[in-house]
Amino acid sequence: MPGSKLGVGIIGVNPAWGWAATAHIPALRALPDYEIRALSATSPEAARAAGEAFGVAAAFSNHEELVAQPDVDLVAVTVKVPHHRELVSAALAAGKAVYCEWPLGRDLDDARAIAALAAEQGVRTIVGLQARQAPAIEFVQQLLGDGYVGEVLSTTMIGVSVLGDVVVQPNVYMLDGNNGANLLTVAVGHSLDTLNHVLGEFADLAAISAIRRRLITAEQTREQMVKTAVDQVAVIGTLTTGATASIHLREAVAGGTGFLWEINGTDGTLRITADAALPEIFPLTVAGVRGGGEPVQLSVPEALTQQWMTLAPLEGAPAFNVGRAYAAFAADIDNGTQTVPDFADAVRRHEVIAAIERSAATGTHDVVAVMQ
Repeated sequence: MPGSKLGVGIIGVNPAWGWAATAHIPALRALPDYEIRALSATSPEAARAAGEAFGVAAAFSNHEELVAQPDVDLVAVTVKVPHHRELVSAALAAGKAVYCEWPLGRDLDDARAIAALAAEQGVRTIVGLQARQAPAIEFVQQLLGDGYVGEVLSTTMIGVSVLGDVVVQPNVYMLDGNNGANLLTVAVGHSLDTLNHVLGEFADLAAISAIRRRLITAEQTREQMVKTAVDQVAVIGTLTTGATASIHLREAVAGGTGFLWEINGTDGTLRITADAALPEIFPLTVAGVRGGGEPVQLSVPEALTQQWMTLAPLEGAPAFNVGRAYAAFAADIDNGTQTVPDFADAVRRHEVIAAIERSAATGTHDVVAVMQ
């Protein structure tokens, strides 16, 4: 709908907490191309409270009512991962464009089924891998394109997702490895997507994973929960360019480097850092050096940070990169382009995760043809 506002319906809104309230709603309110026209929650009481809190008259306890609204062009699915397939499928069946949070599904089969339905419907999609839209990542792409490091020889990434042995109550479900939201899919998924987006896909990889802390405390109840999702993931592999890649992300540790990503080349090095291994949320700092020595901080050009001025008040907040993804999506519709990650991109990332799982489970050290 070039030139007009895009009507958005958000599935999974809680007025007090949650990703919709923290990221999607502030982002959409900051963008003139969008209007929030419907919300849905888990009960009539919750829907009414959300509608009142955010000033949206059309608030439902049934997602089917939301996707049926004629003035909703785009449905944002911001619920827990096990429900993604059902809710996204309903929105796609209604002919709506869909923004689904990452991971797209609980596993590769889920992701492929969802992406196939989207392709059948012929609608535009977005997956919440919004670190690609971070100004610092776009700056790194520019530097590499300008030959800042020369030929990329290798890359290393380390980081911590969740510190310590206590998990906030809404994230208790992430301790269950069957729910599809865990260190491997979330922190590793987002971080690897950024790496692959900038440097290219894996040609082969080998991985190990482990559960090093099996009991985690639920913050609110203080109950000791058994953790079945891995809390250590290490991957080494070769990118299609020939560059060597090494990644080690972990959680449930006491302190350590939050996020450090180096890209080493024949002529220089780039170093990207943040407070945690969640580059889609935490602000990123870029440092670089050419010809040896310690990297020094490089300023991200204002042309990137201020590309969409109405988002400037959100810089540094979780809503900032989400807003940039929405802004880029609206521009794509106007220009007939595709610059935001879609469900096909999500399947590619799920394929990498599946390859990591296979390698870690079998001890195979020559996992080839990640992209099947």
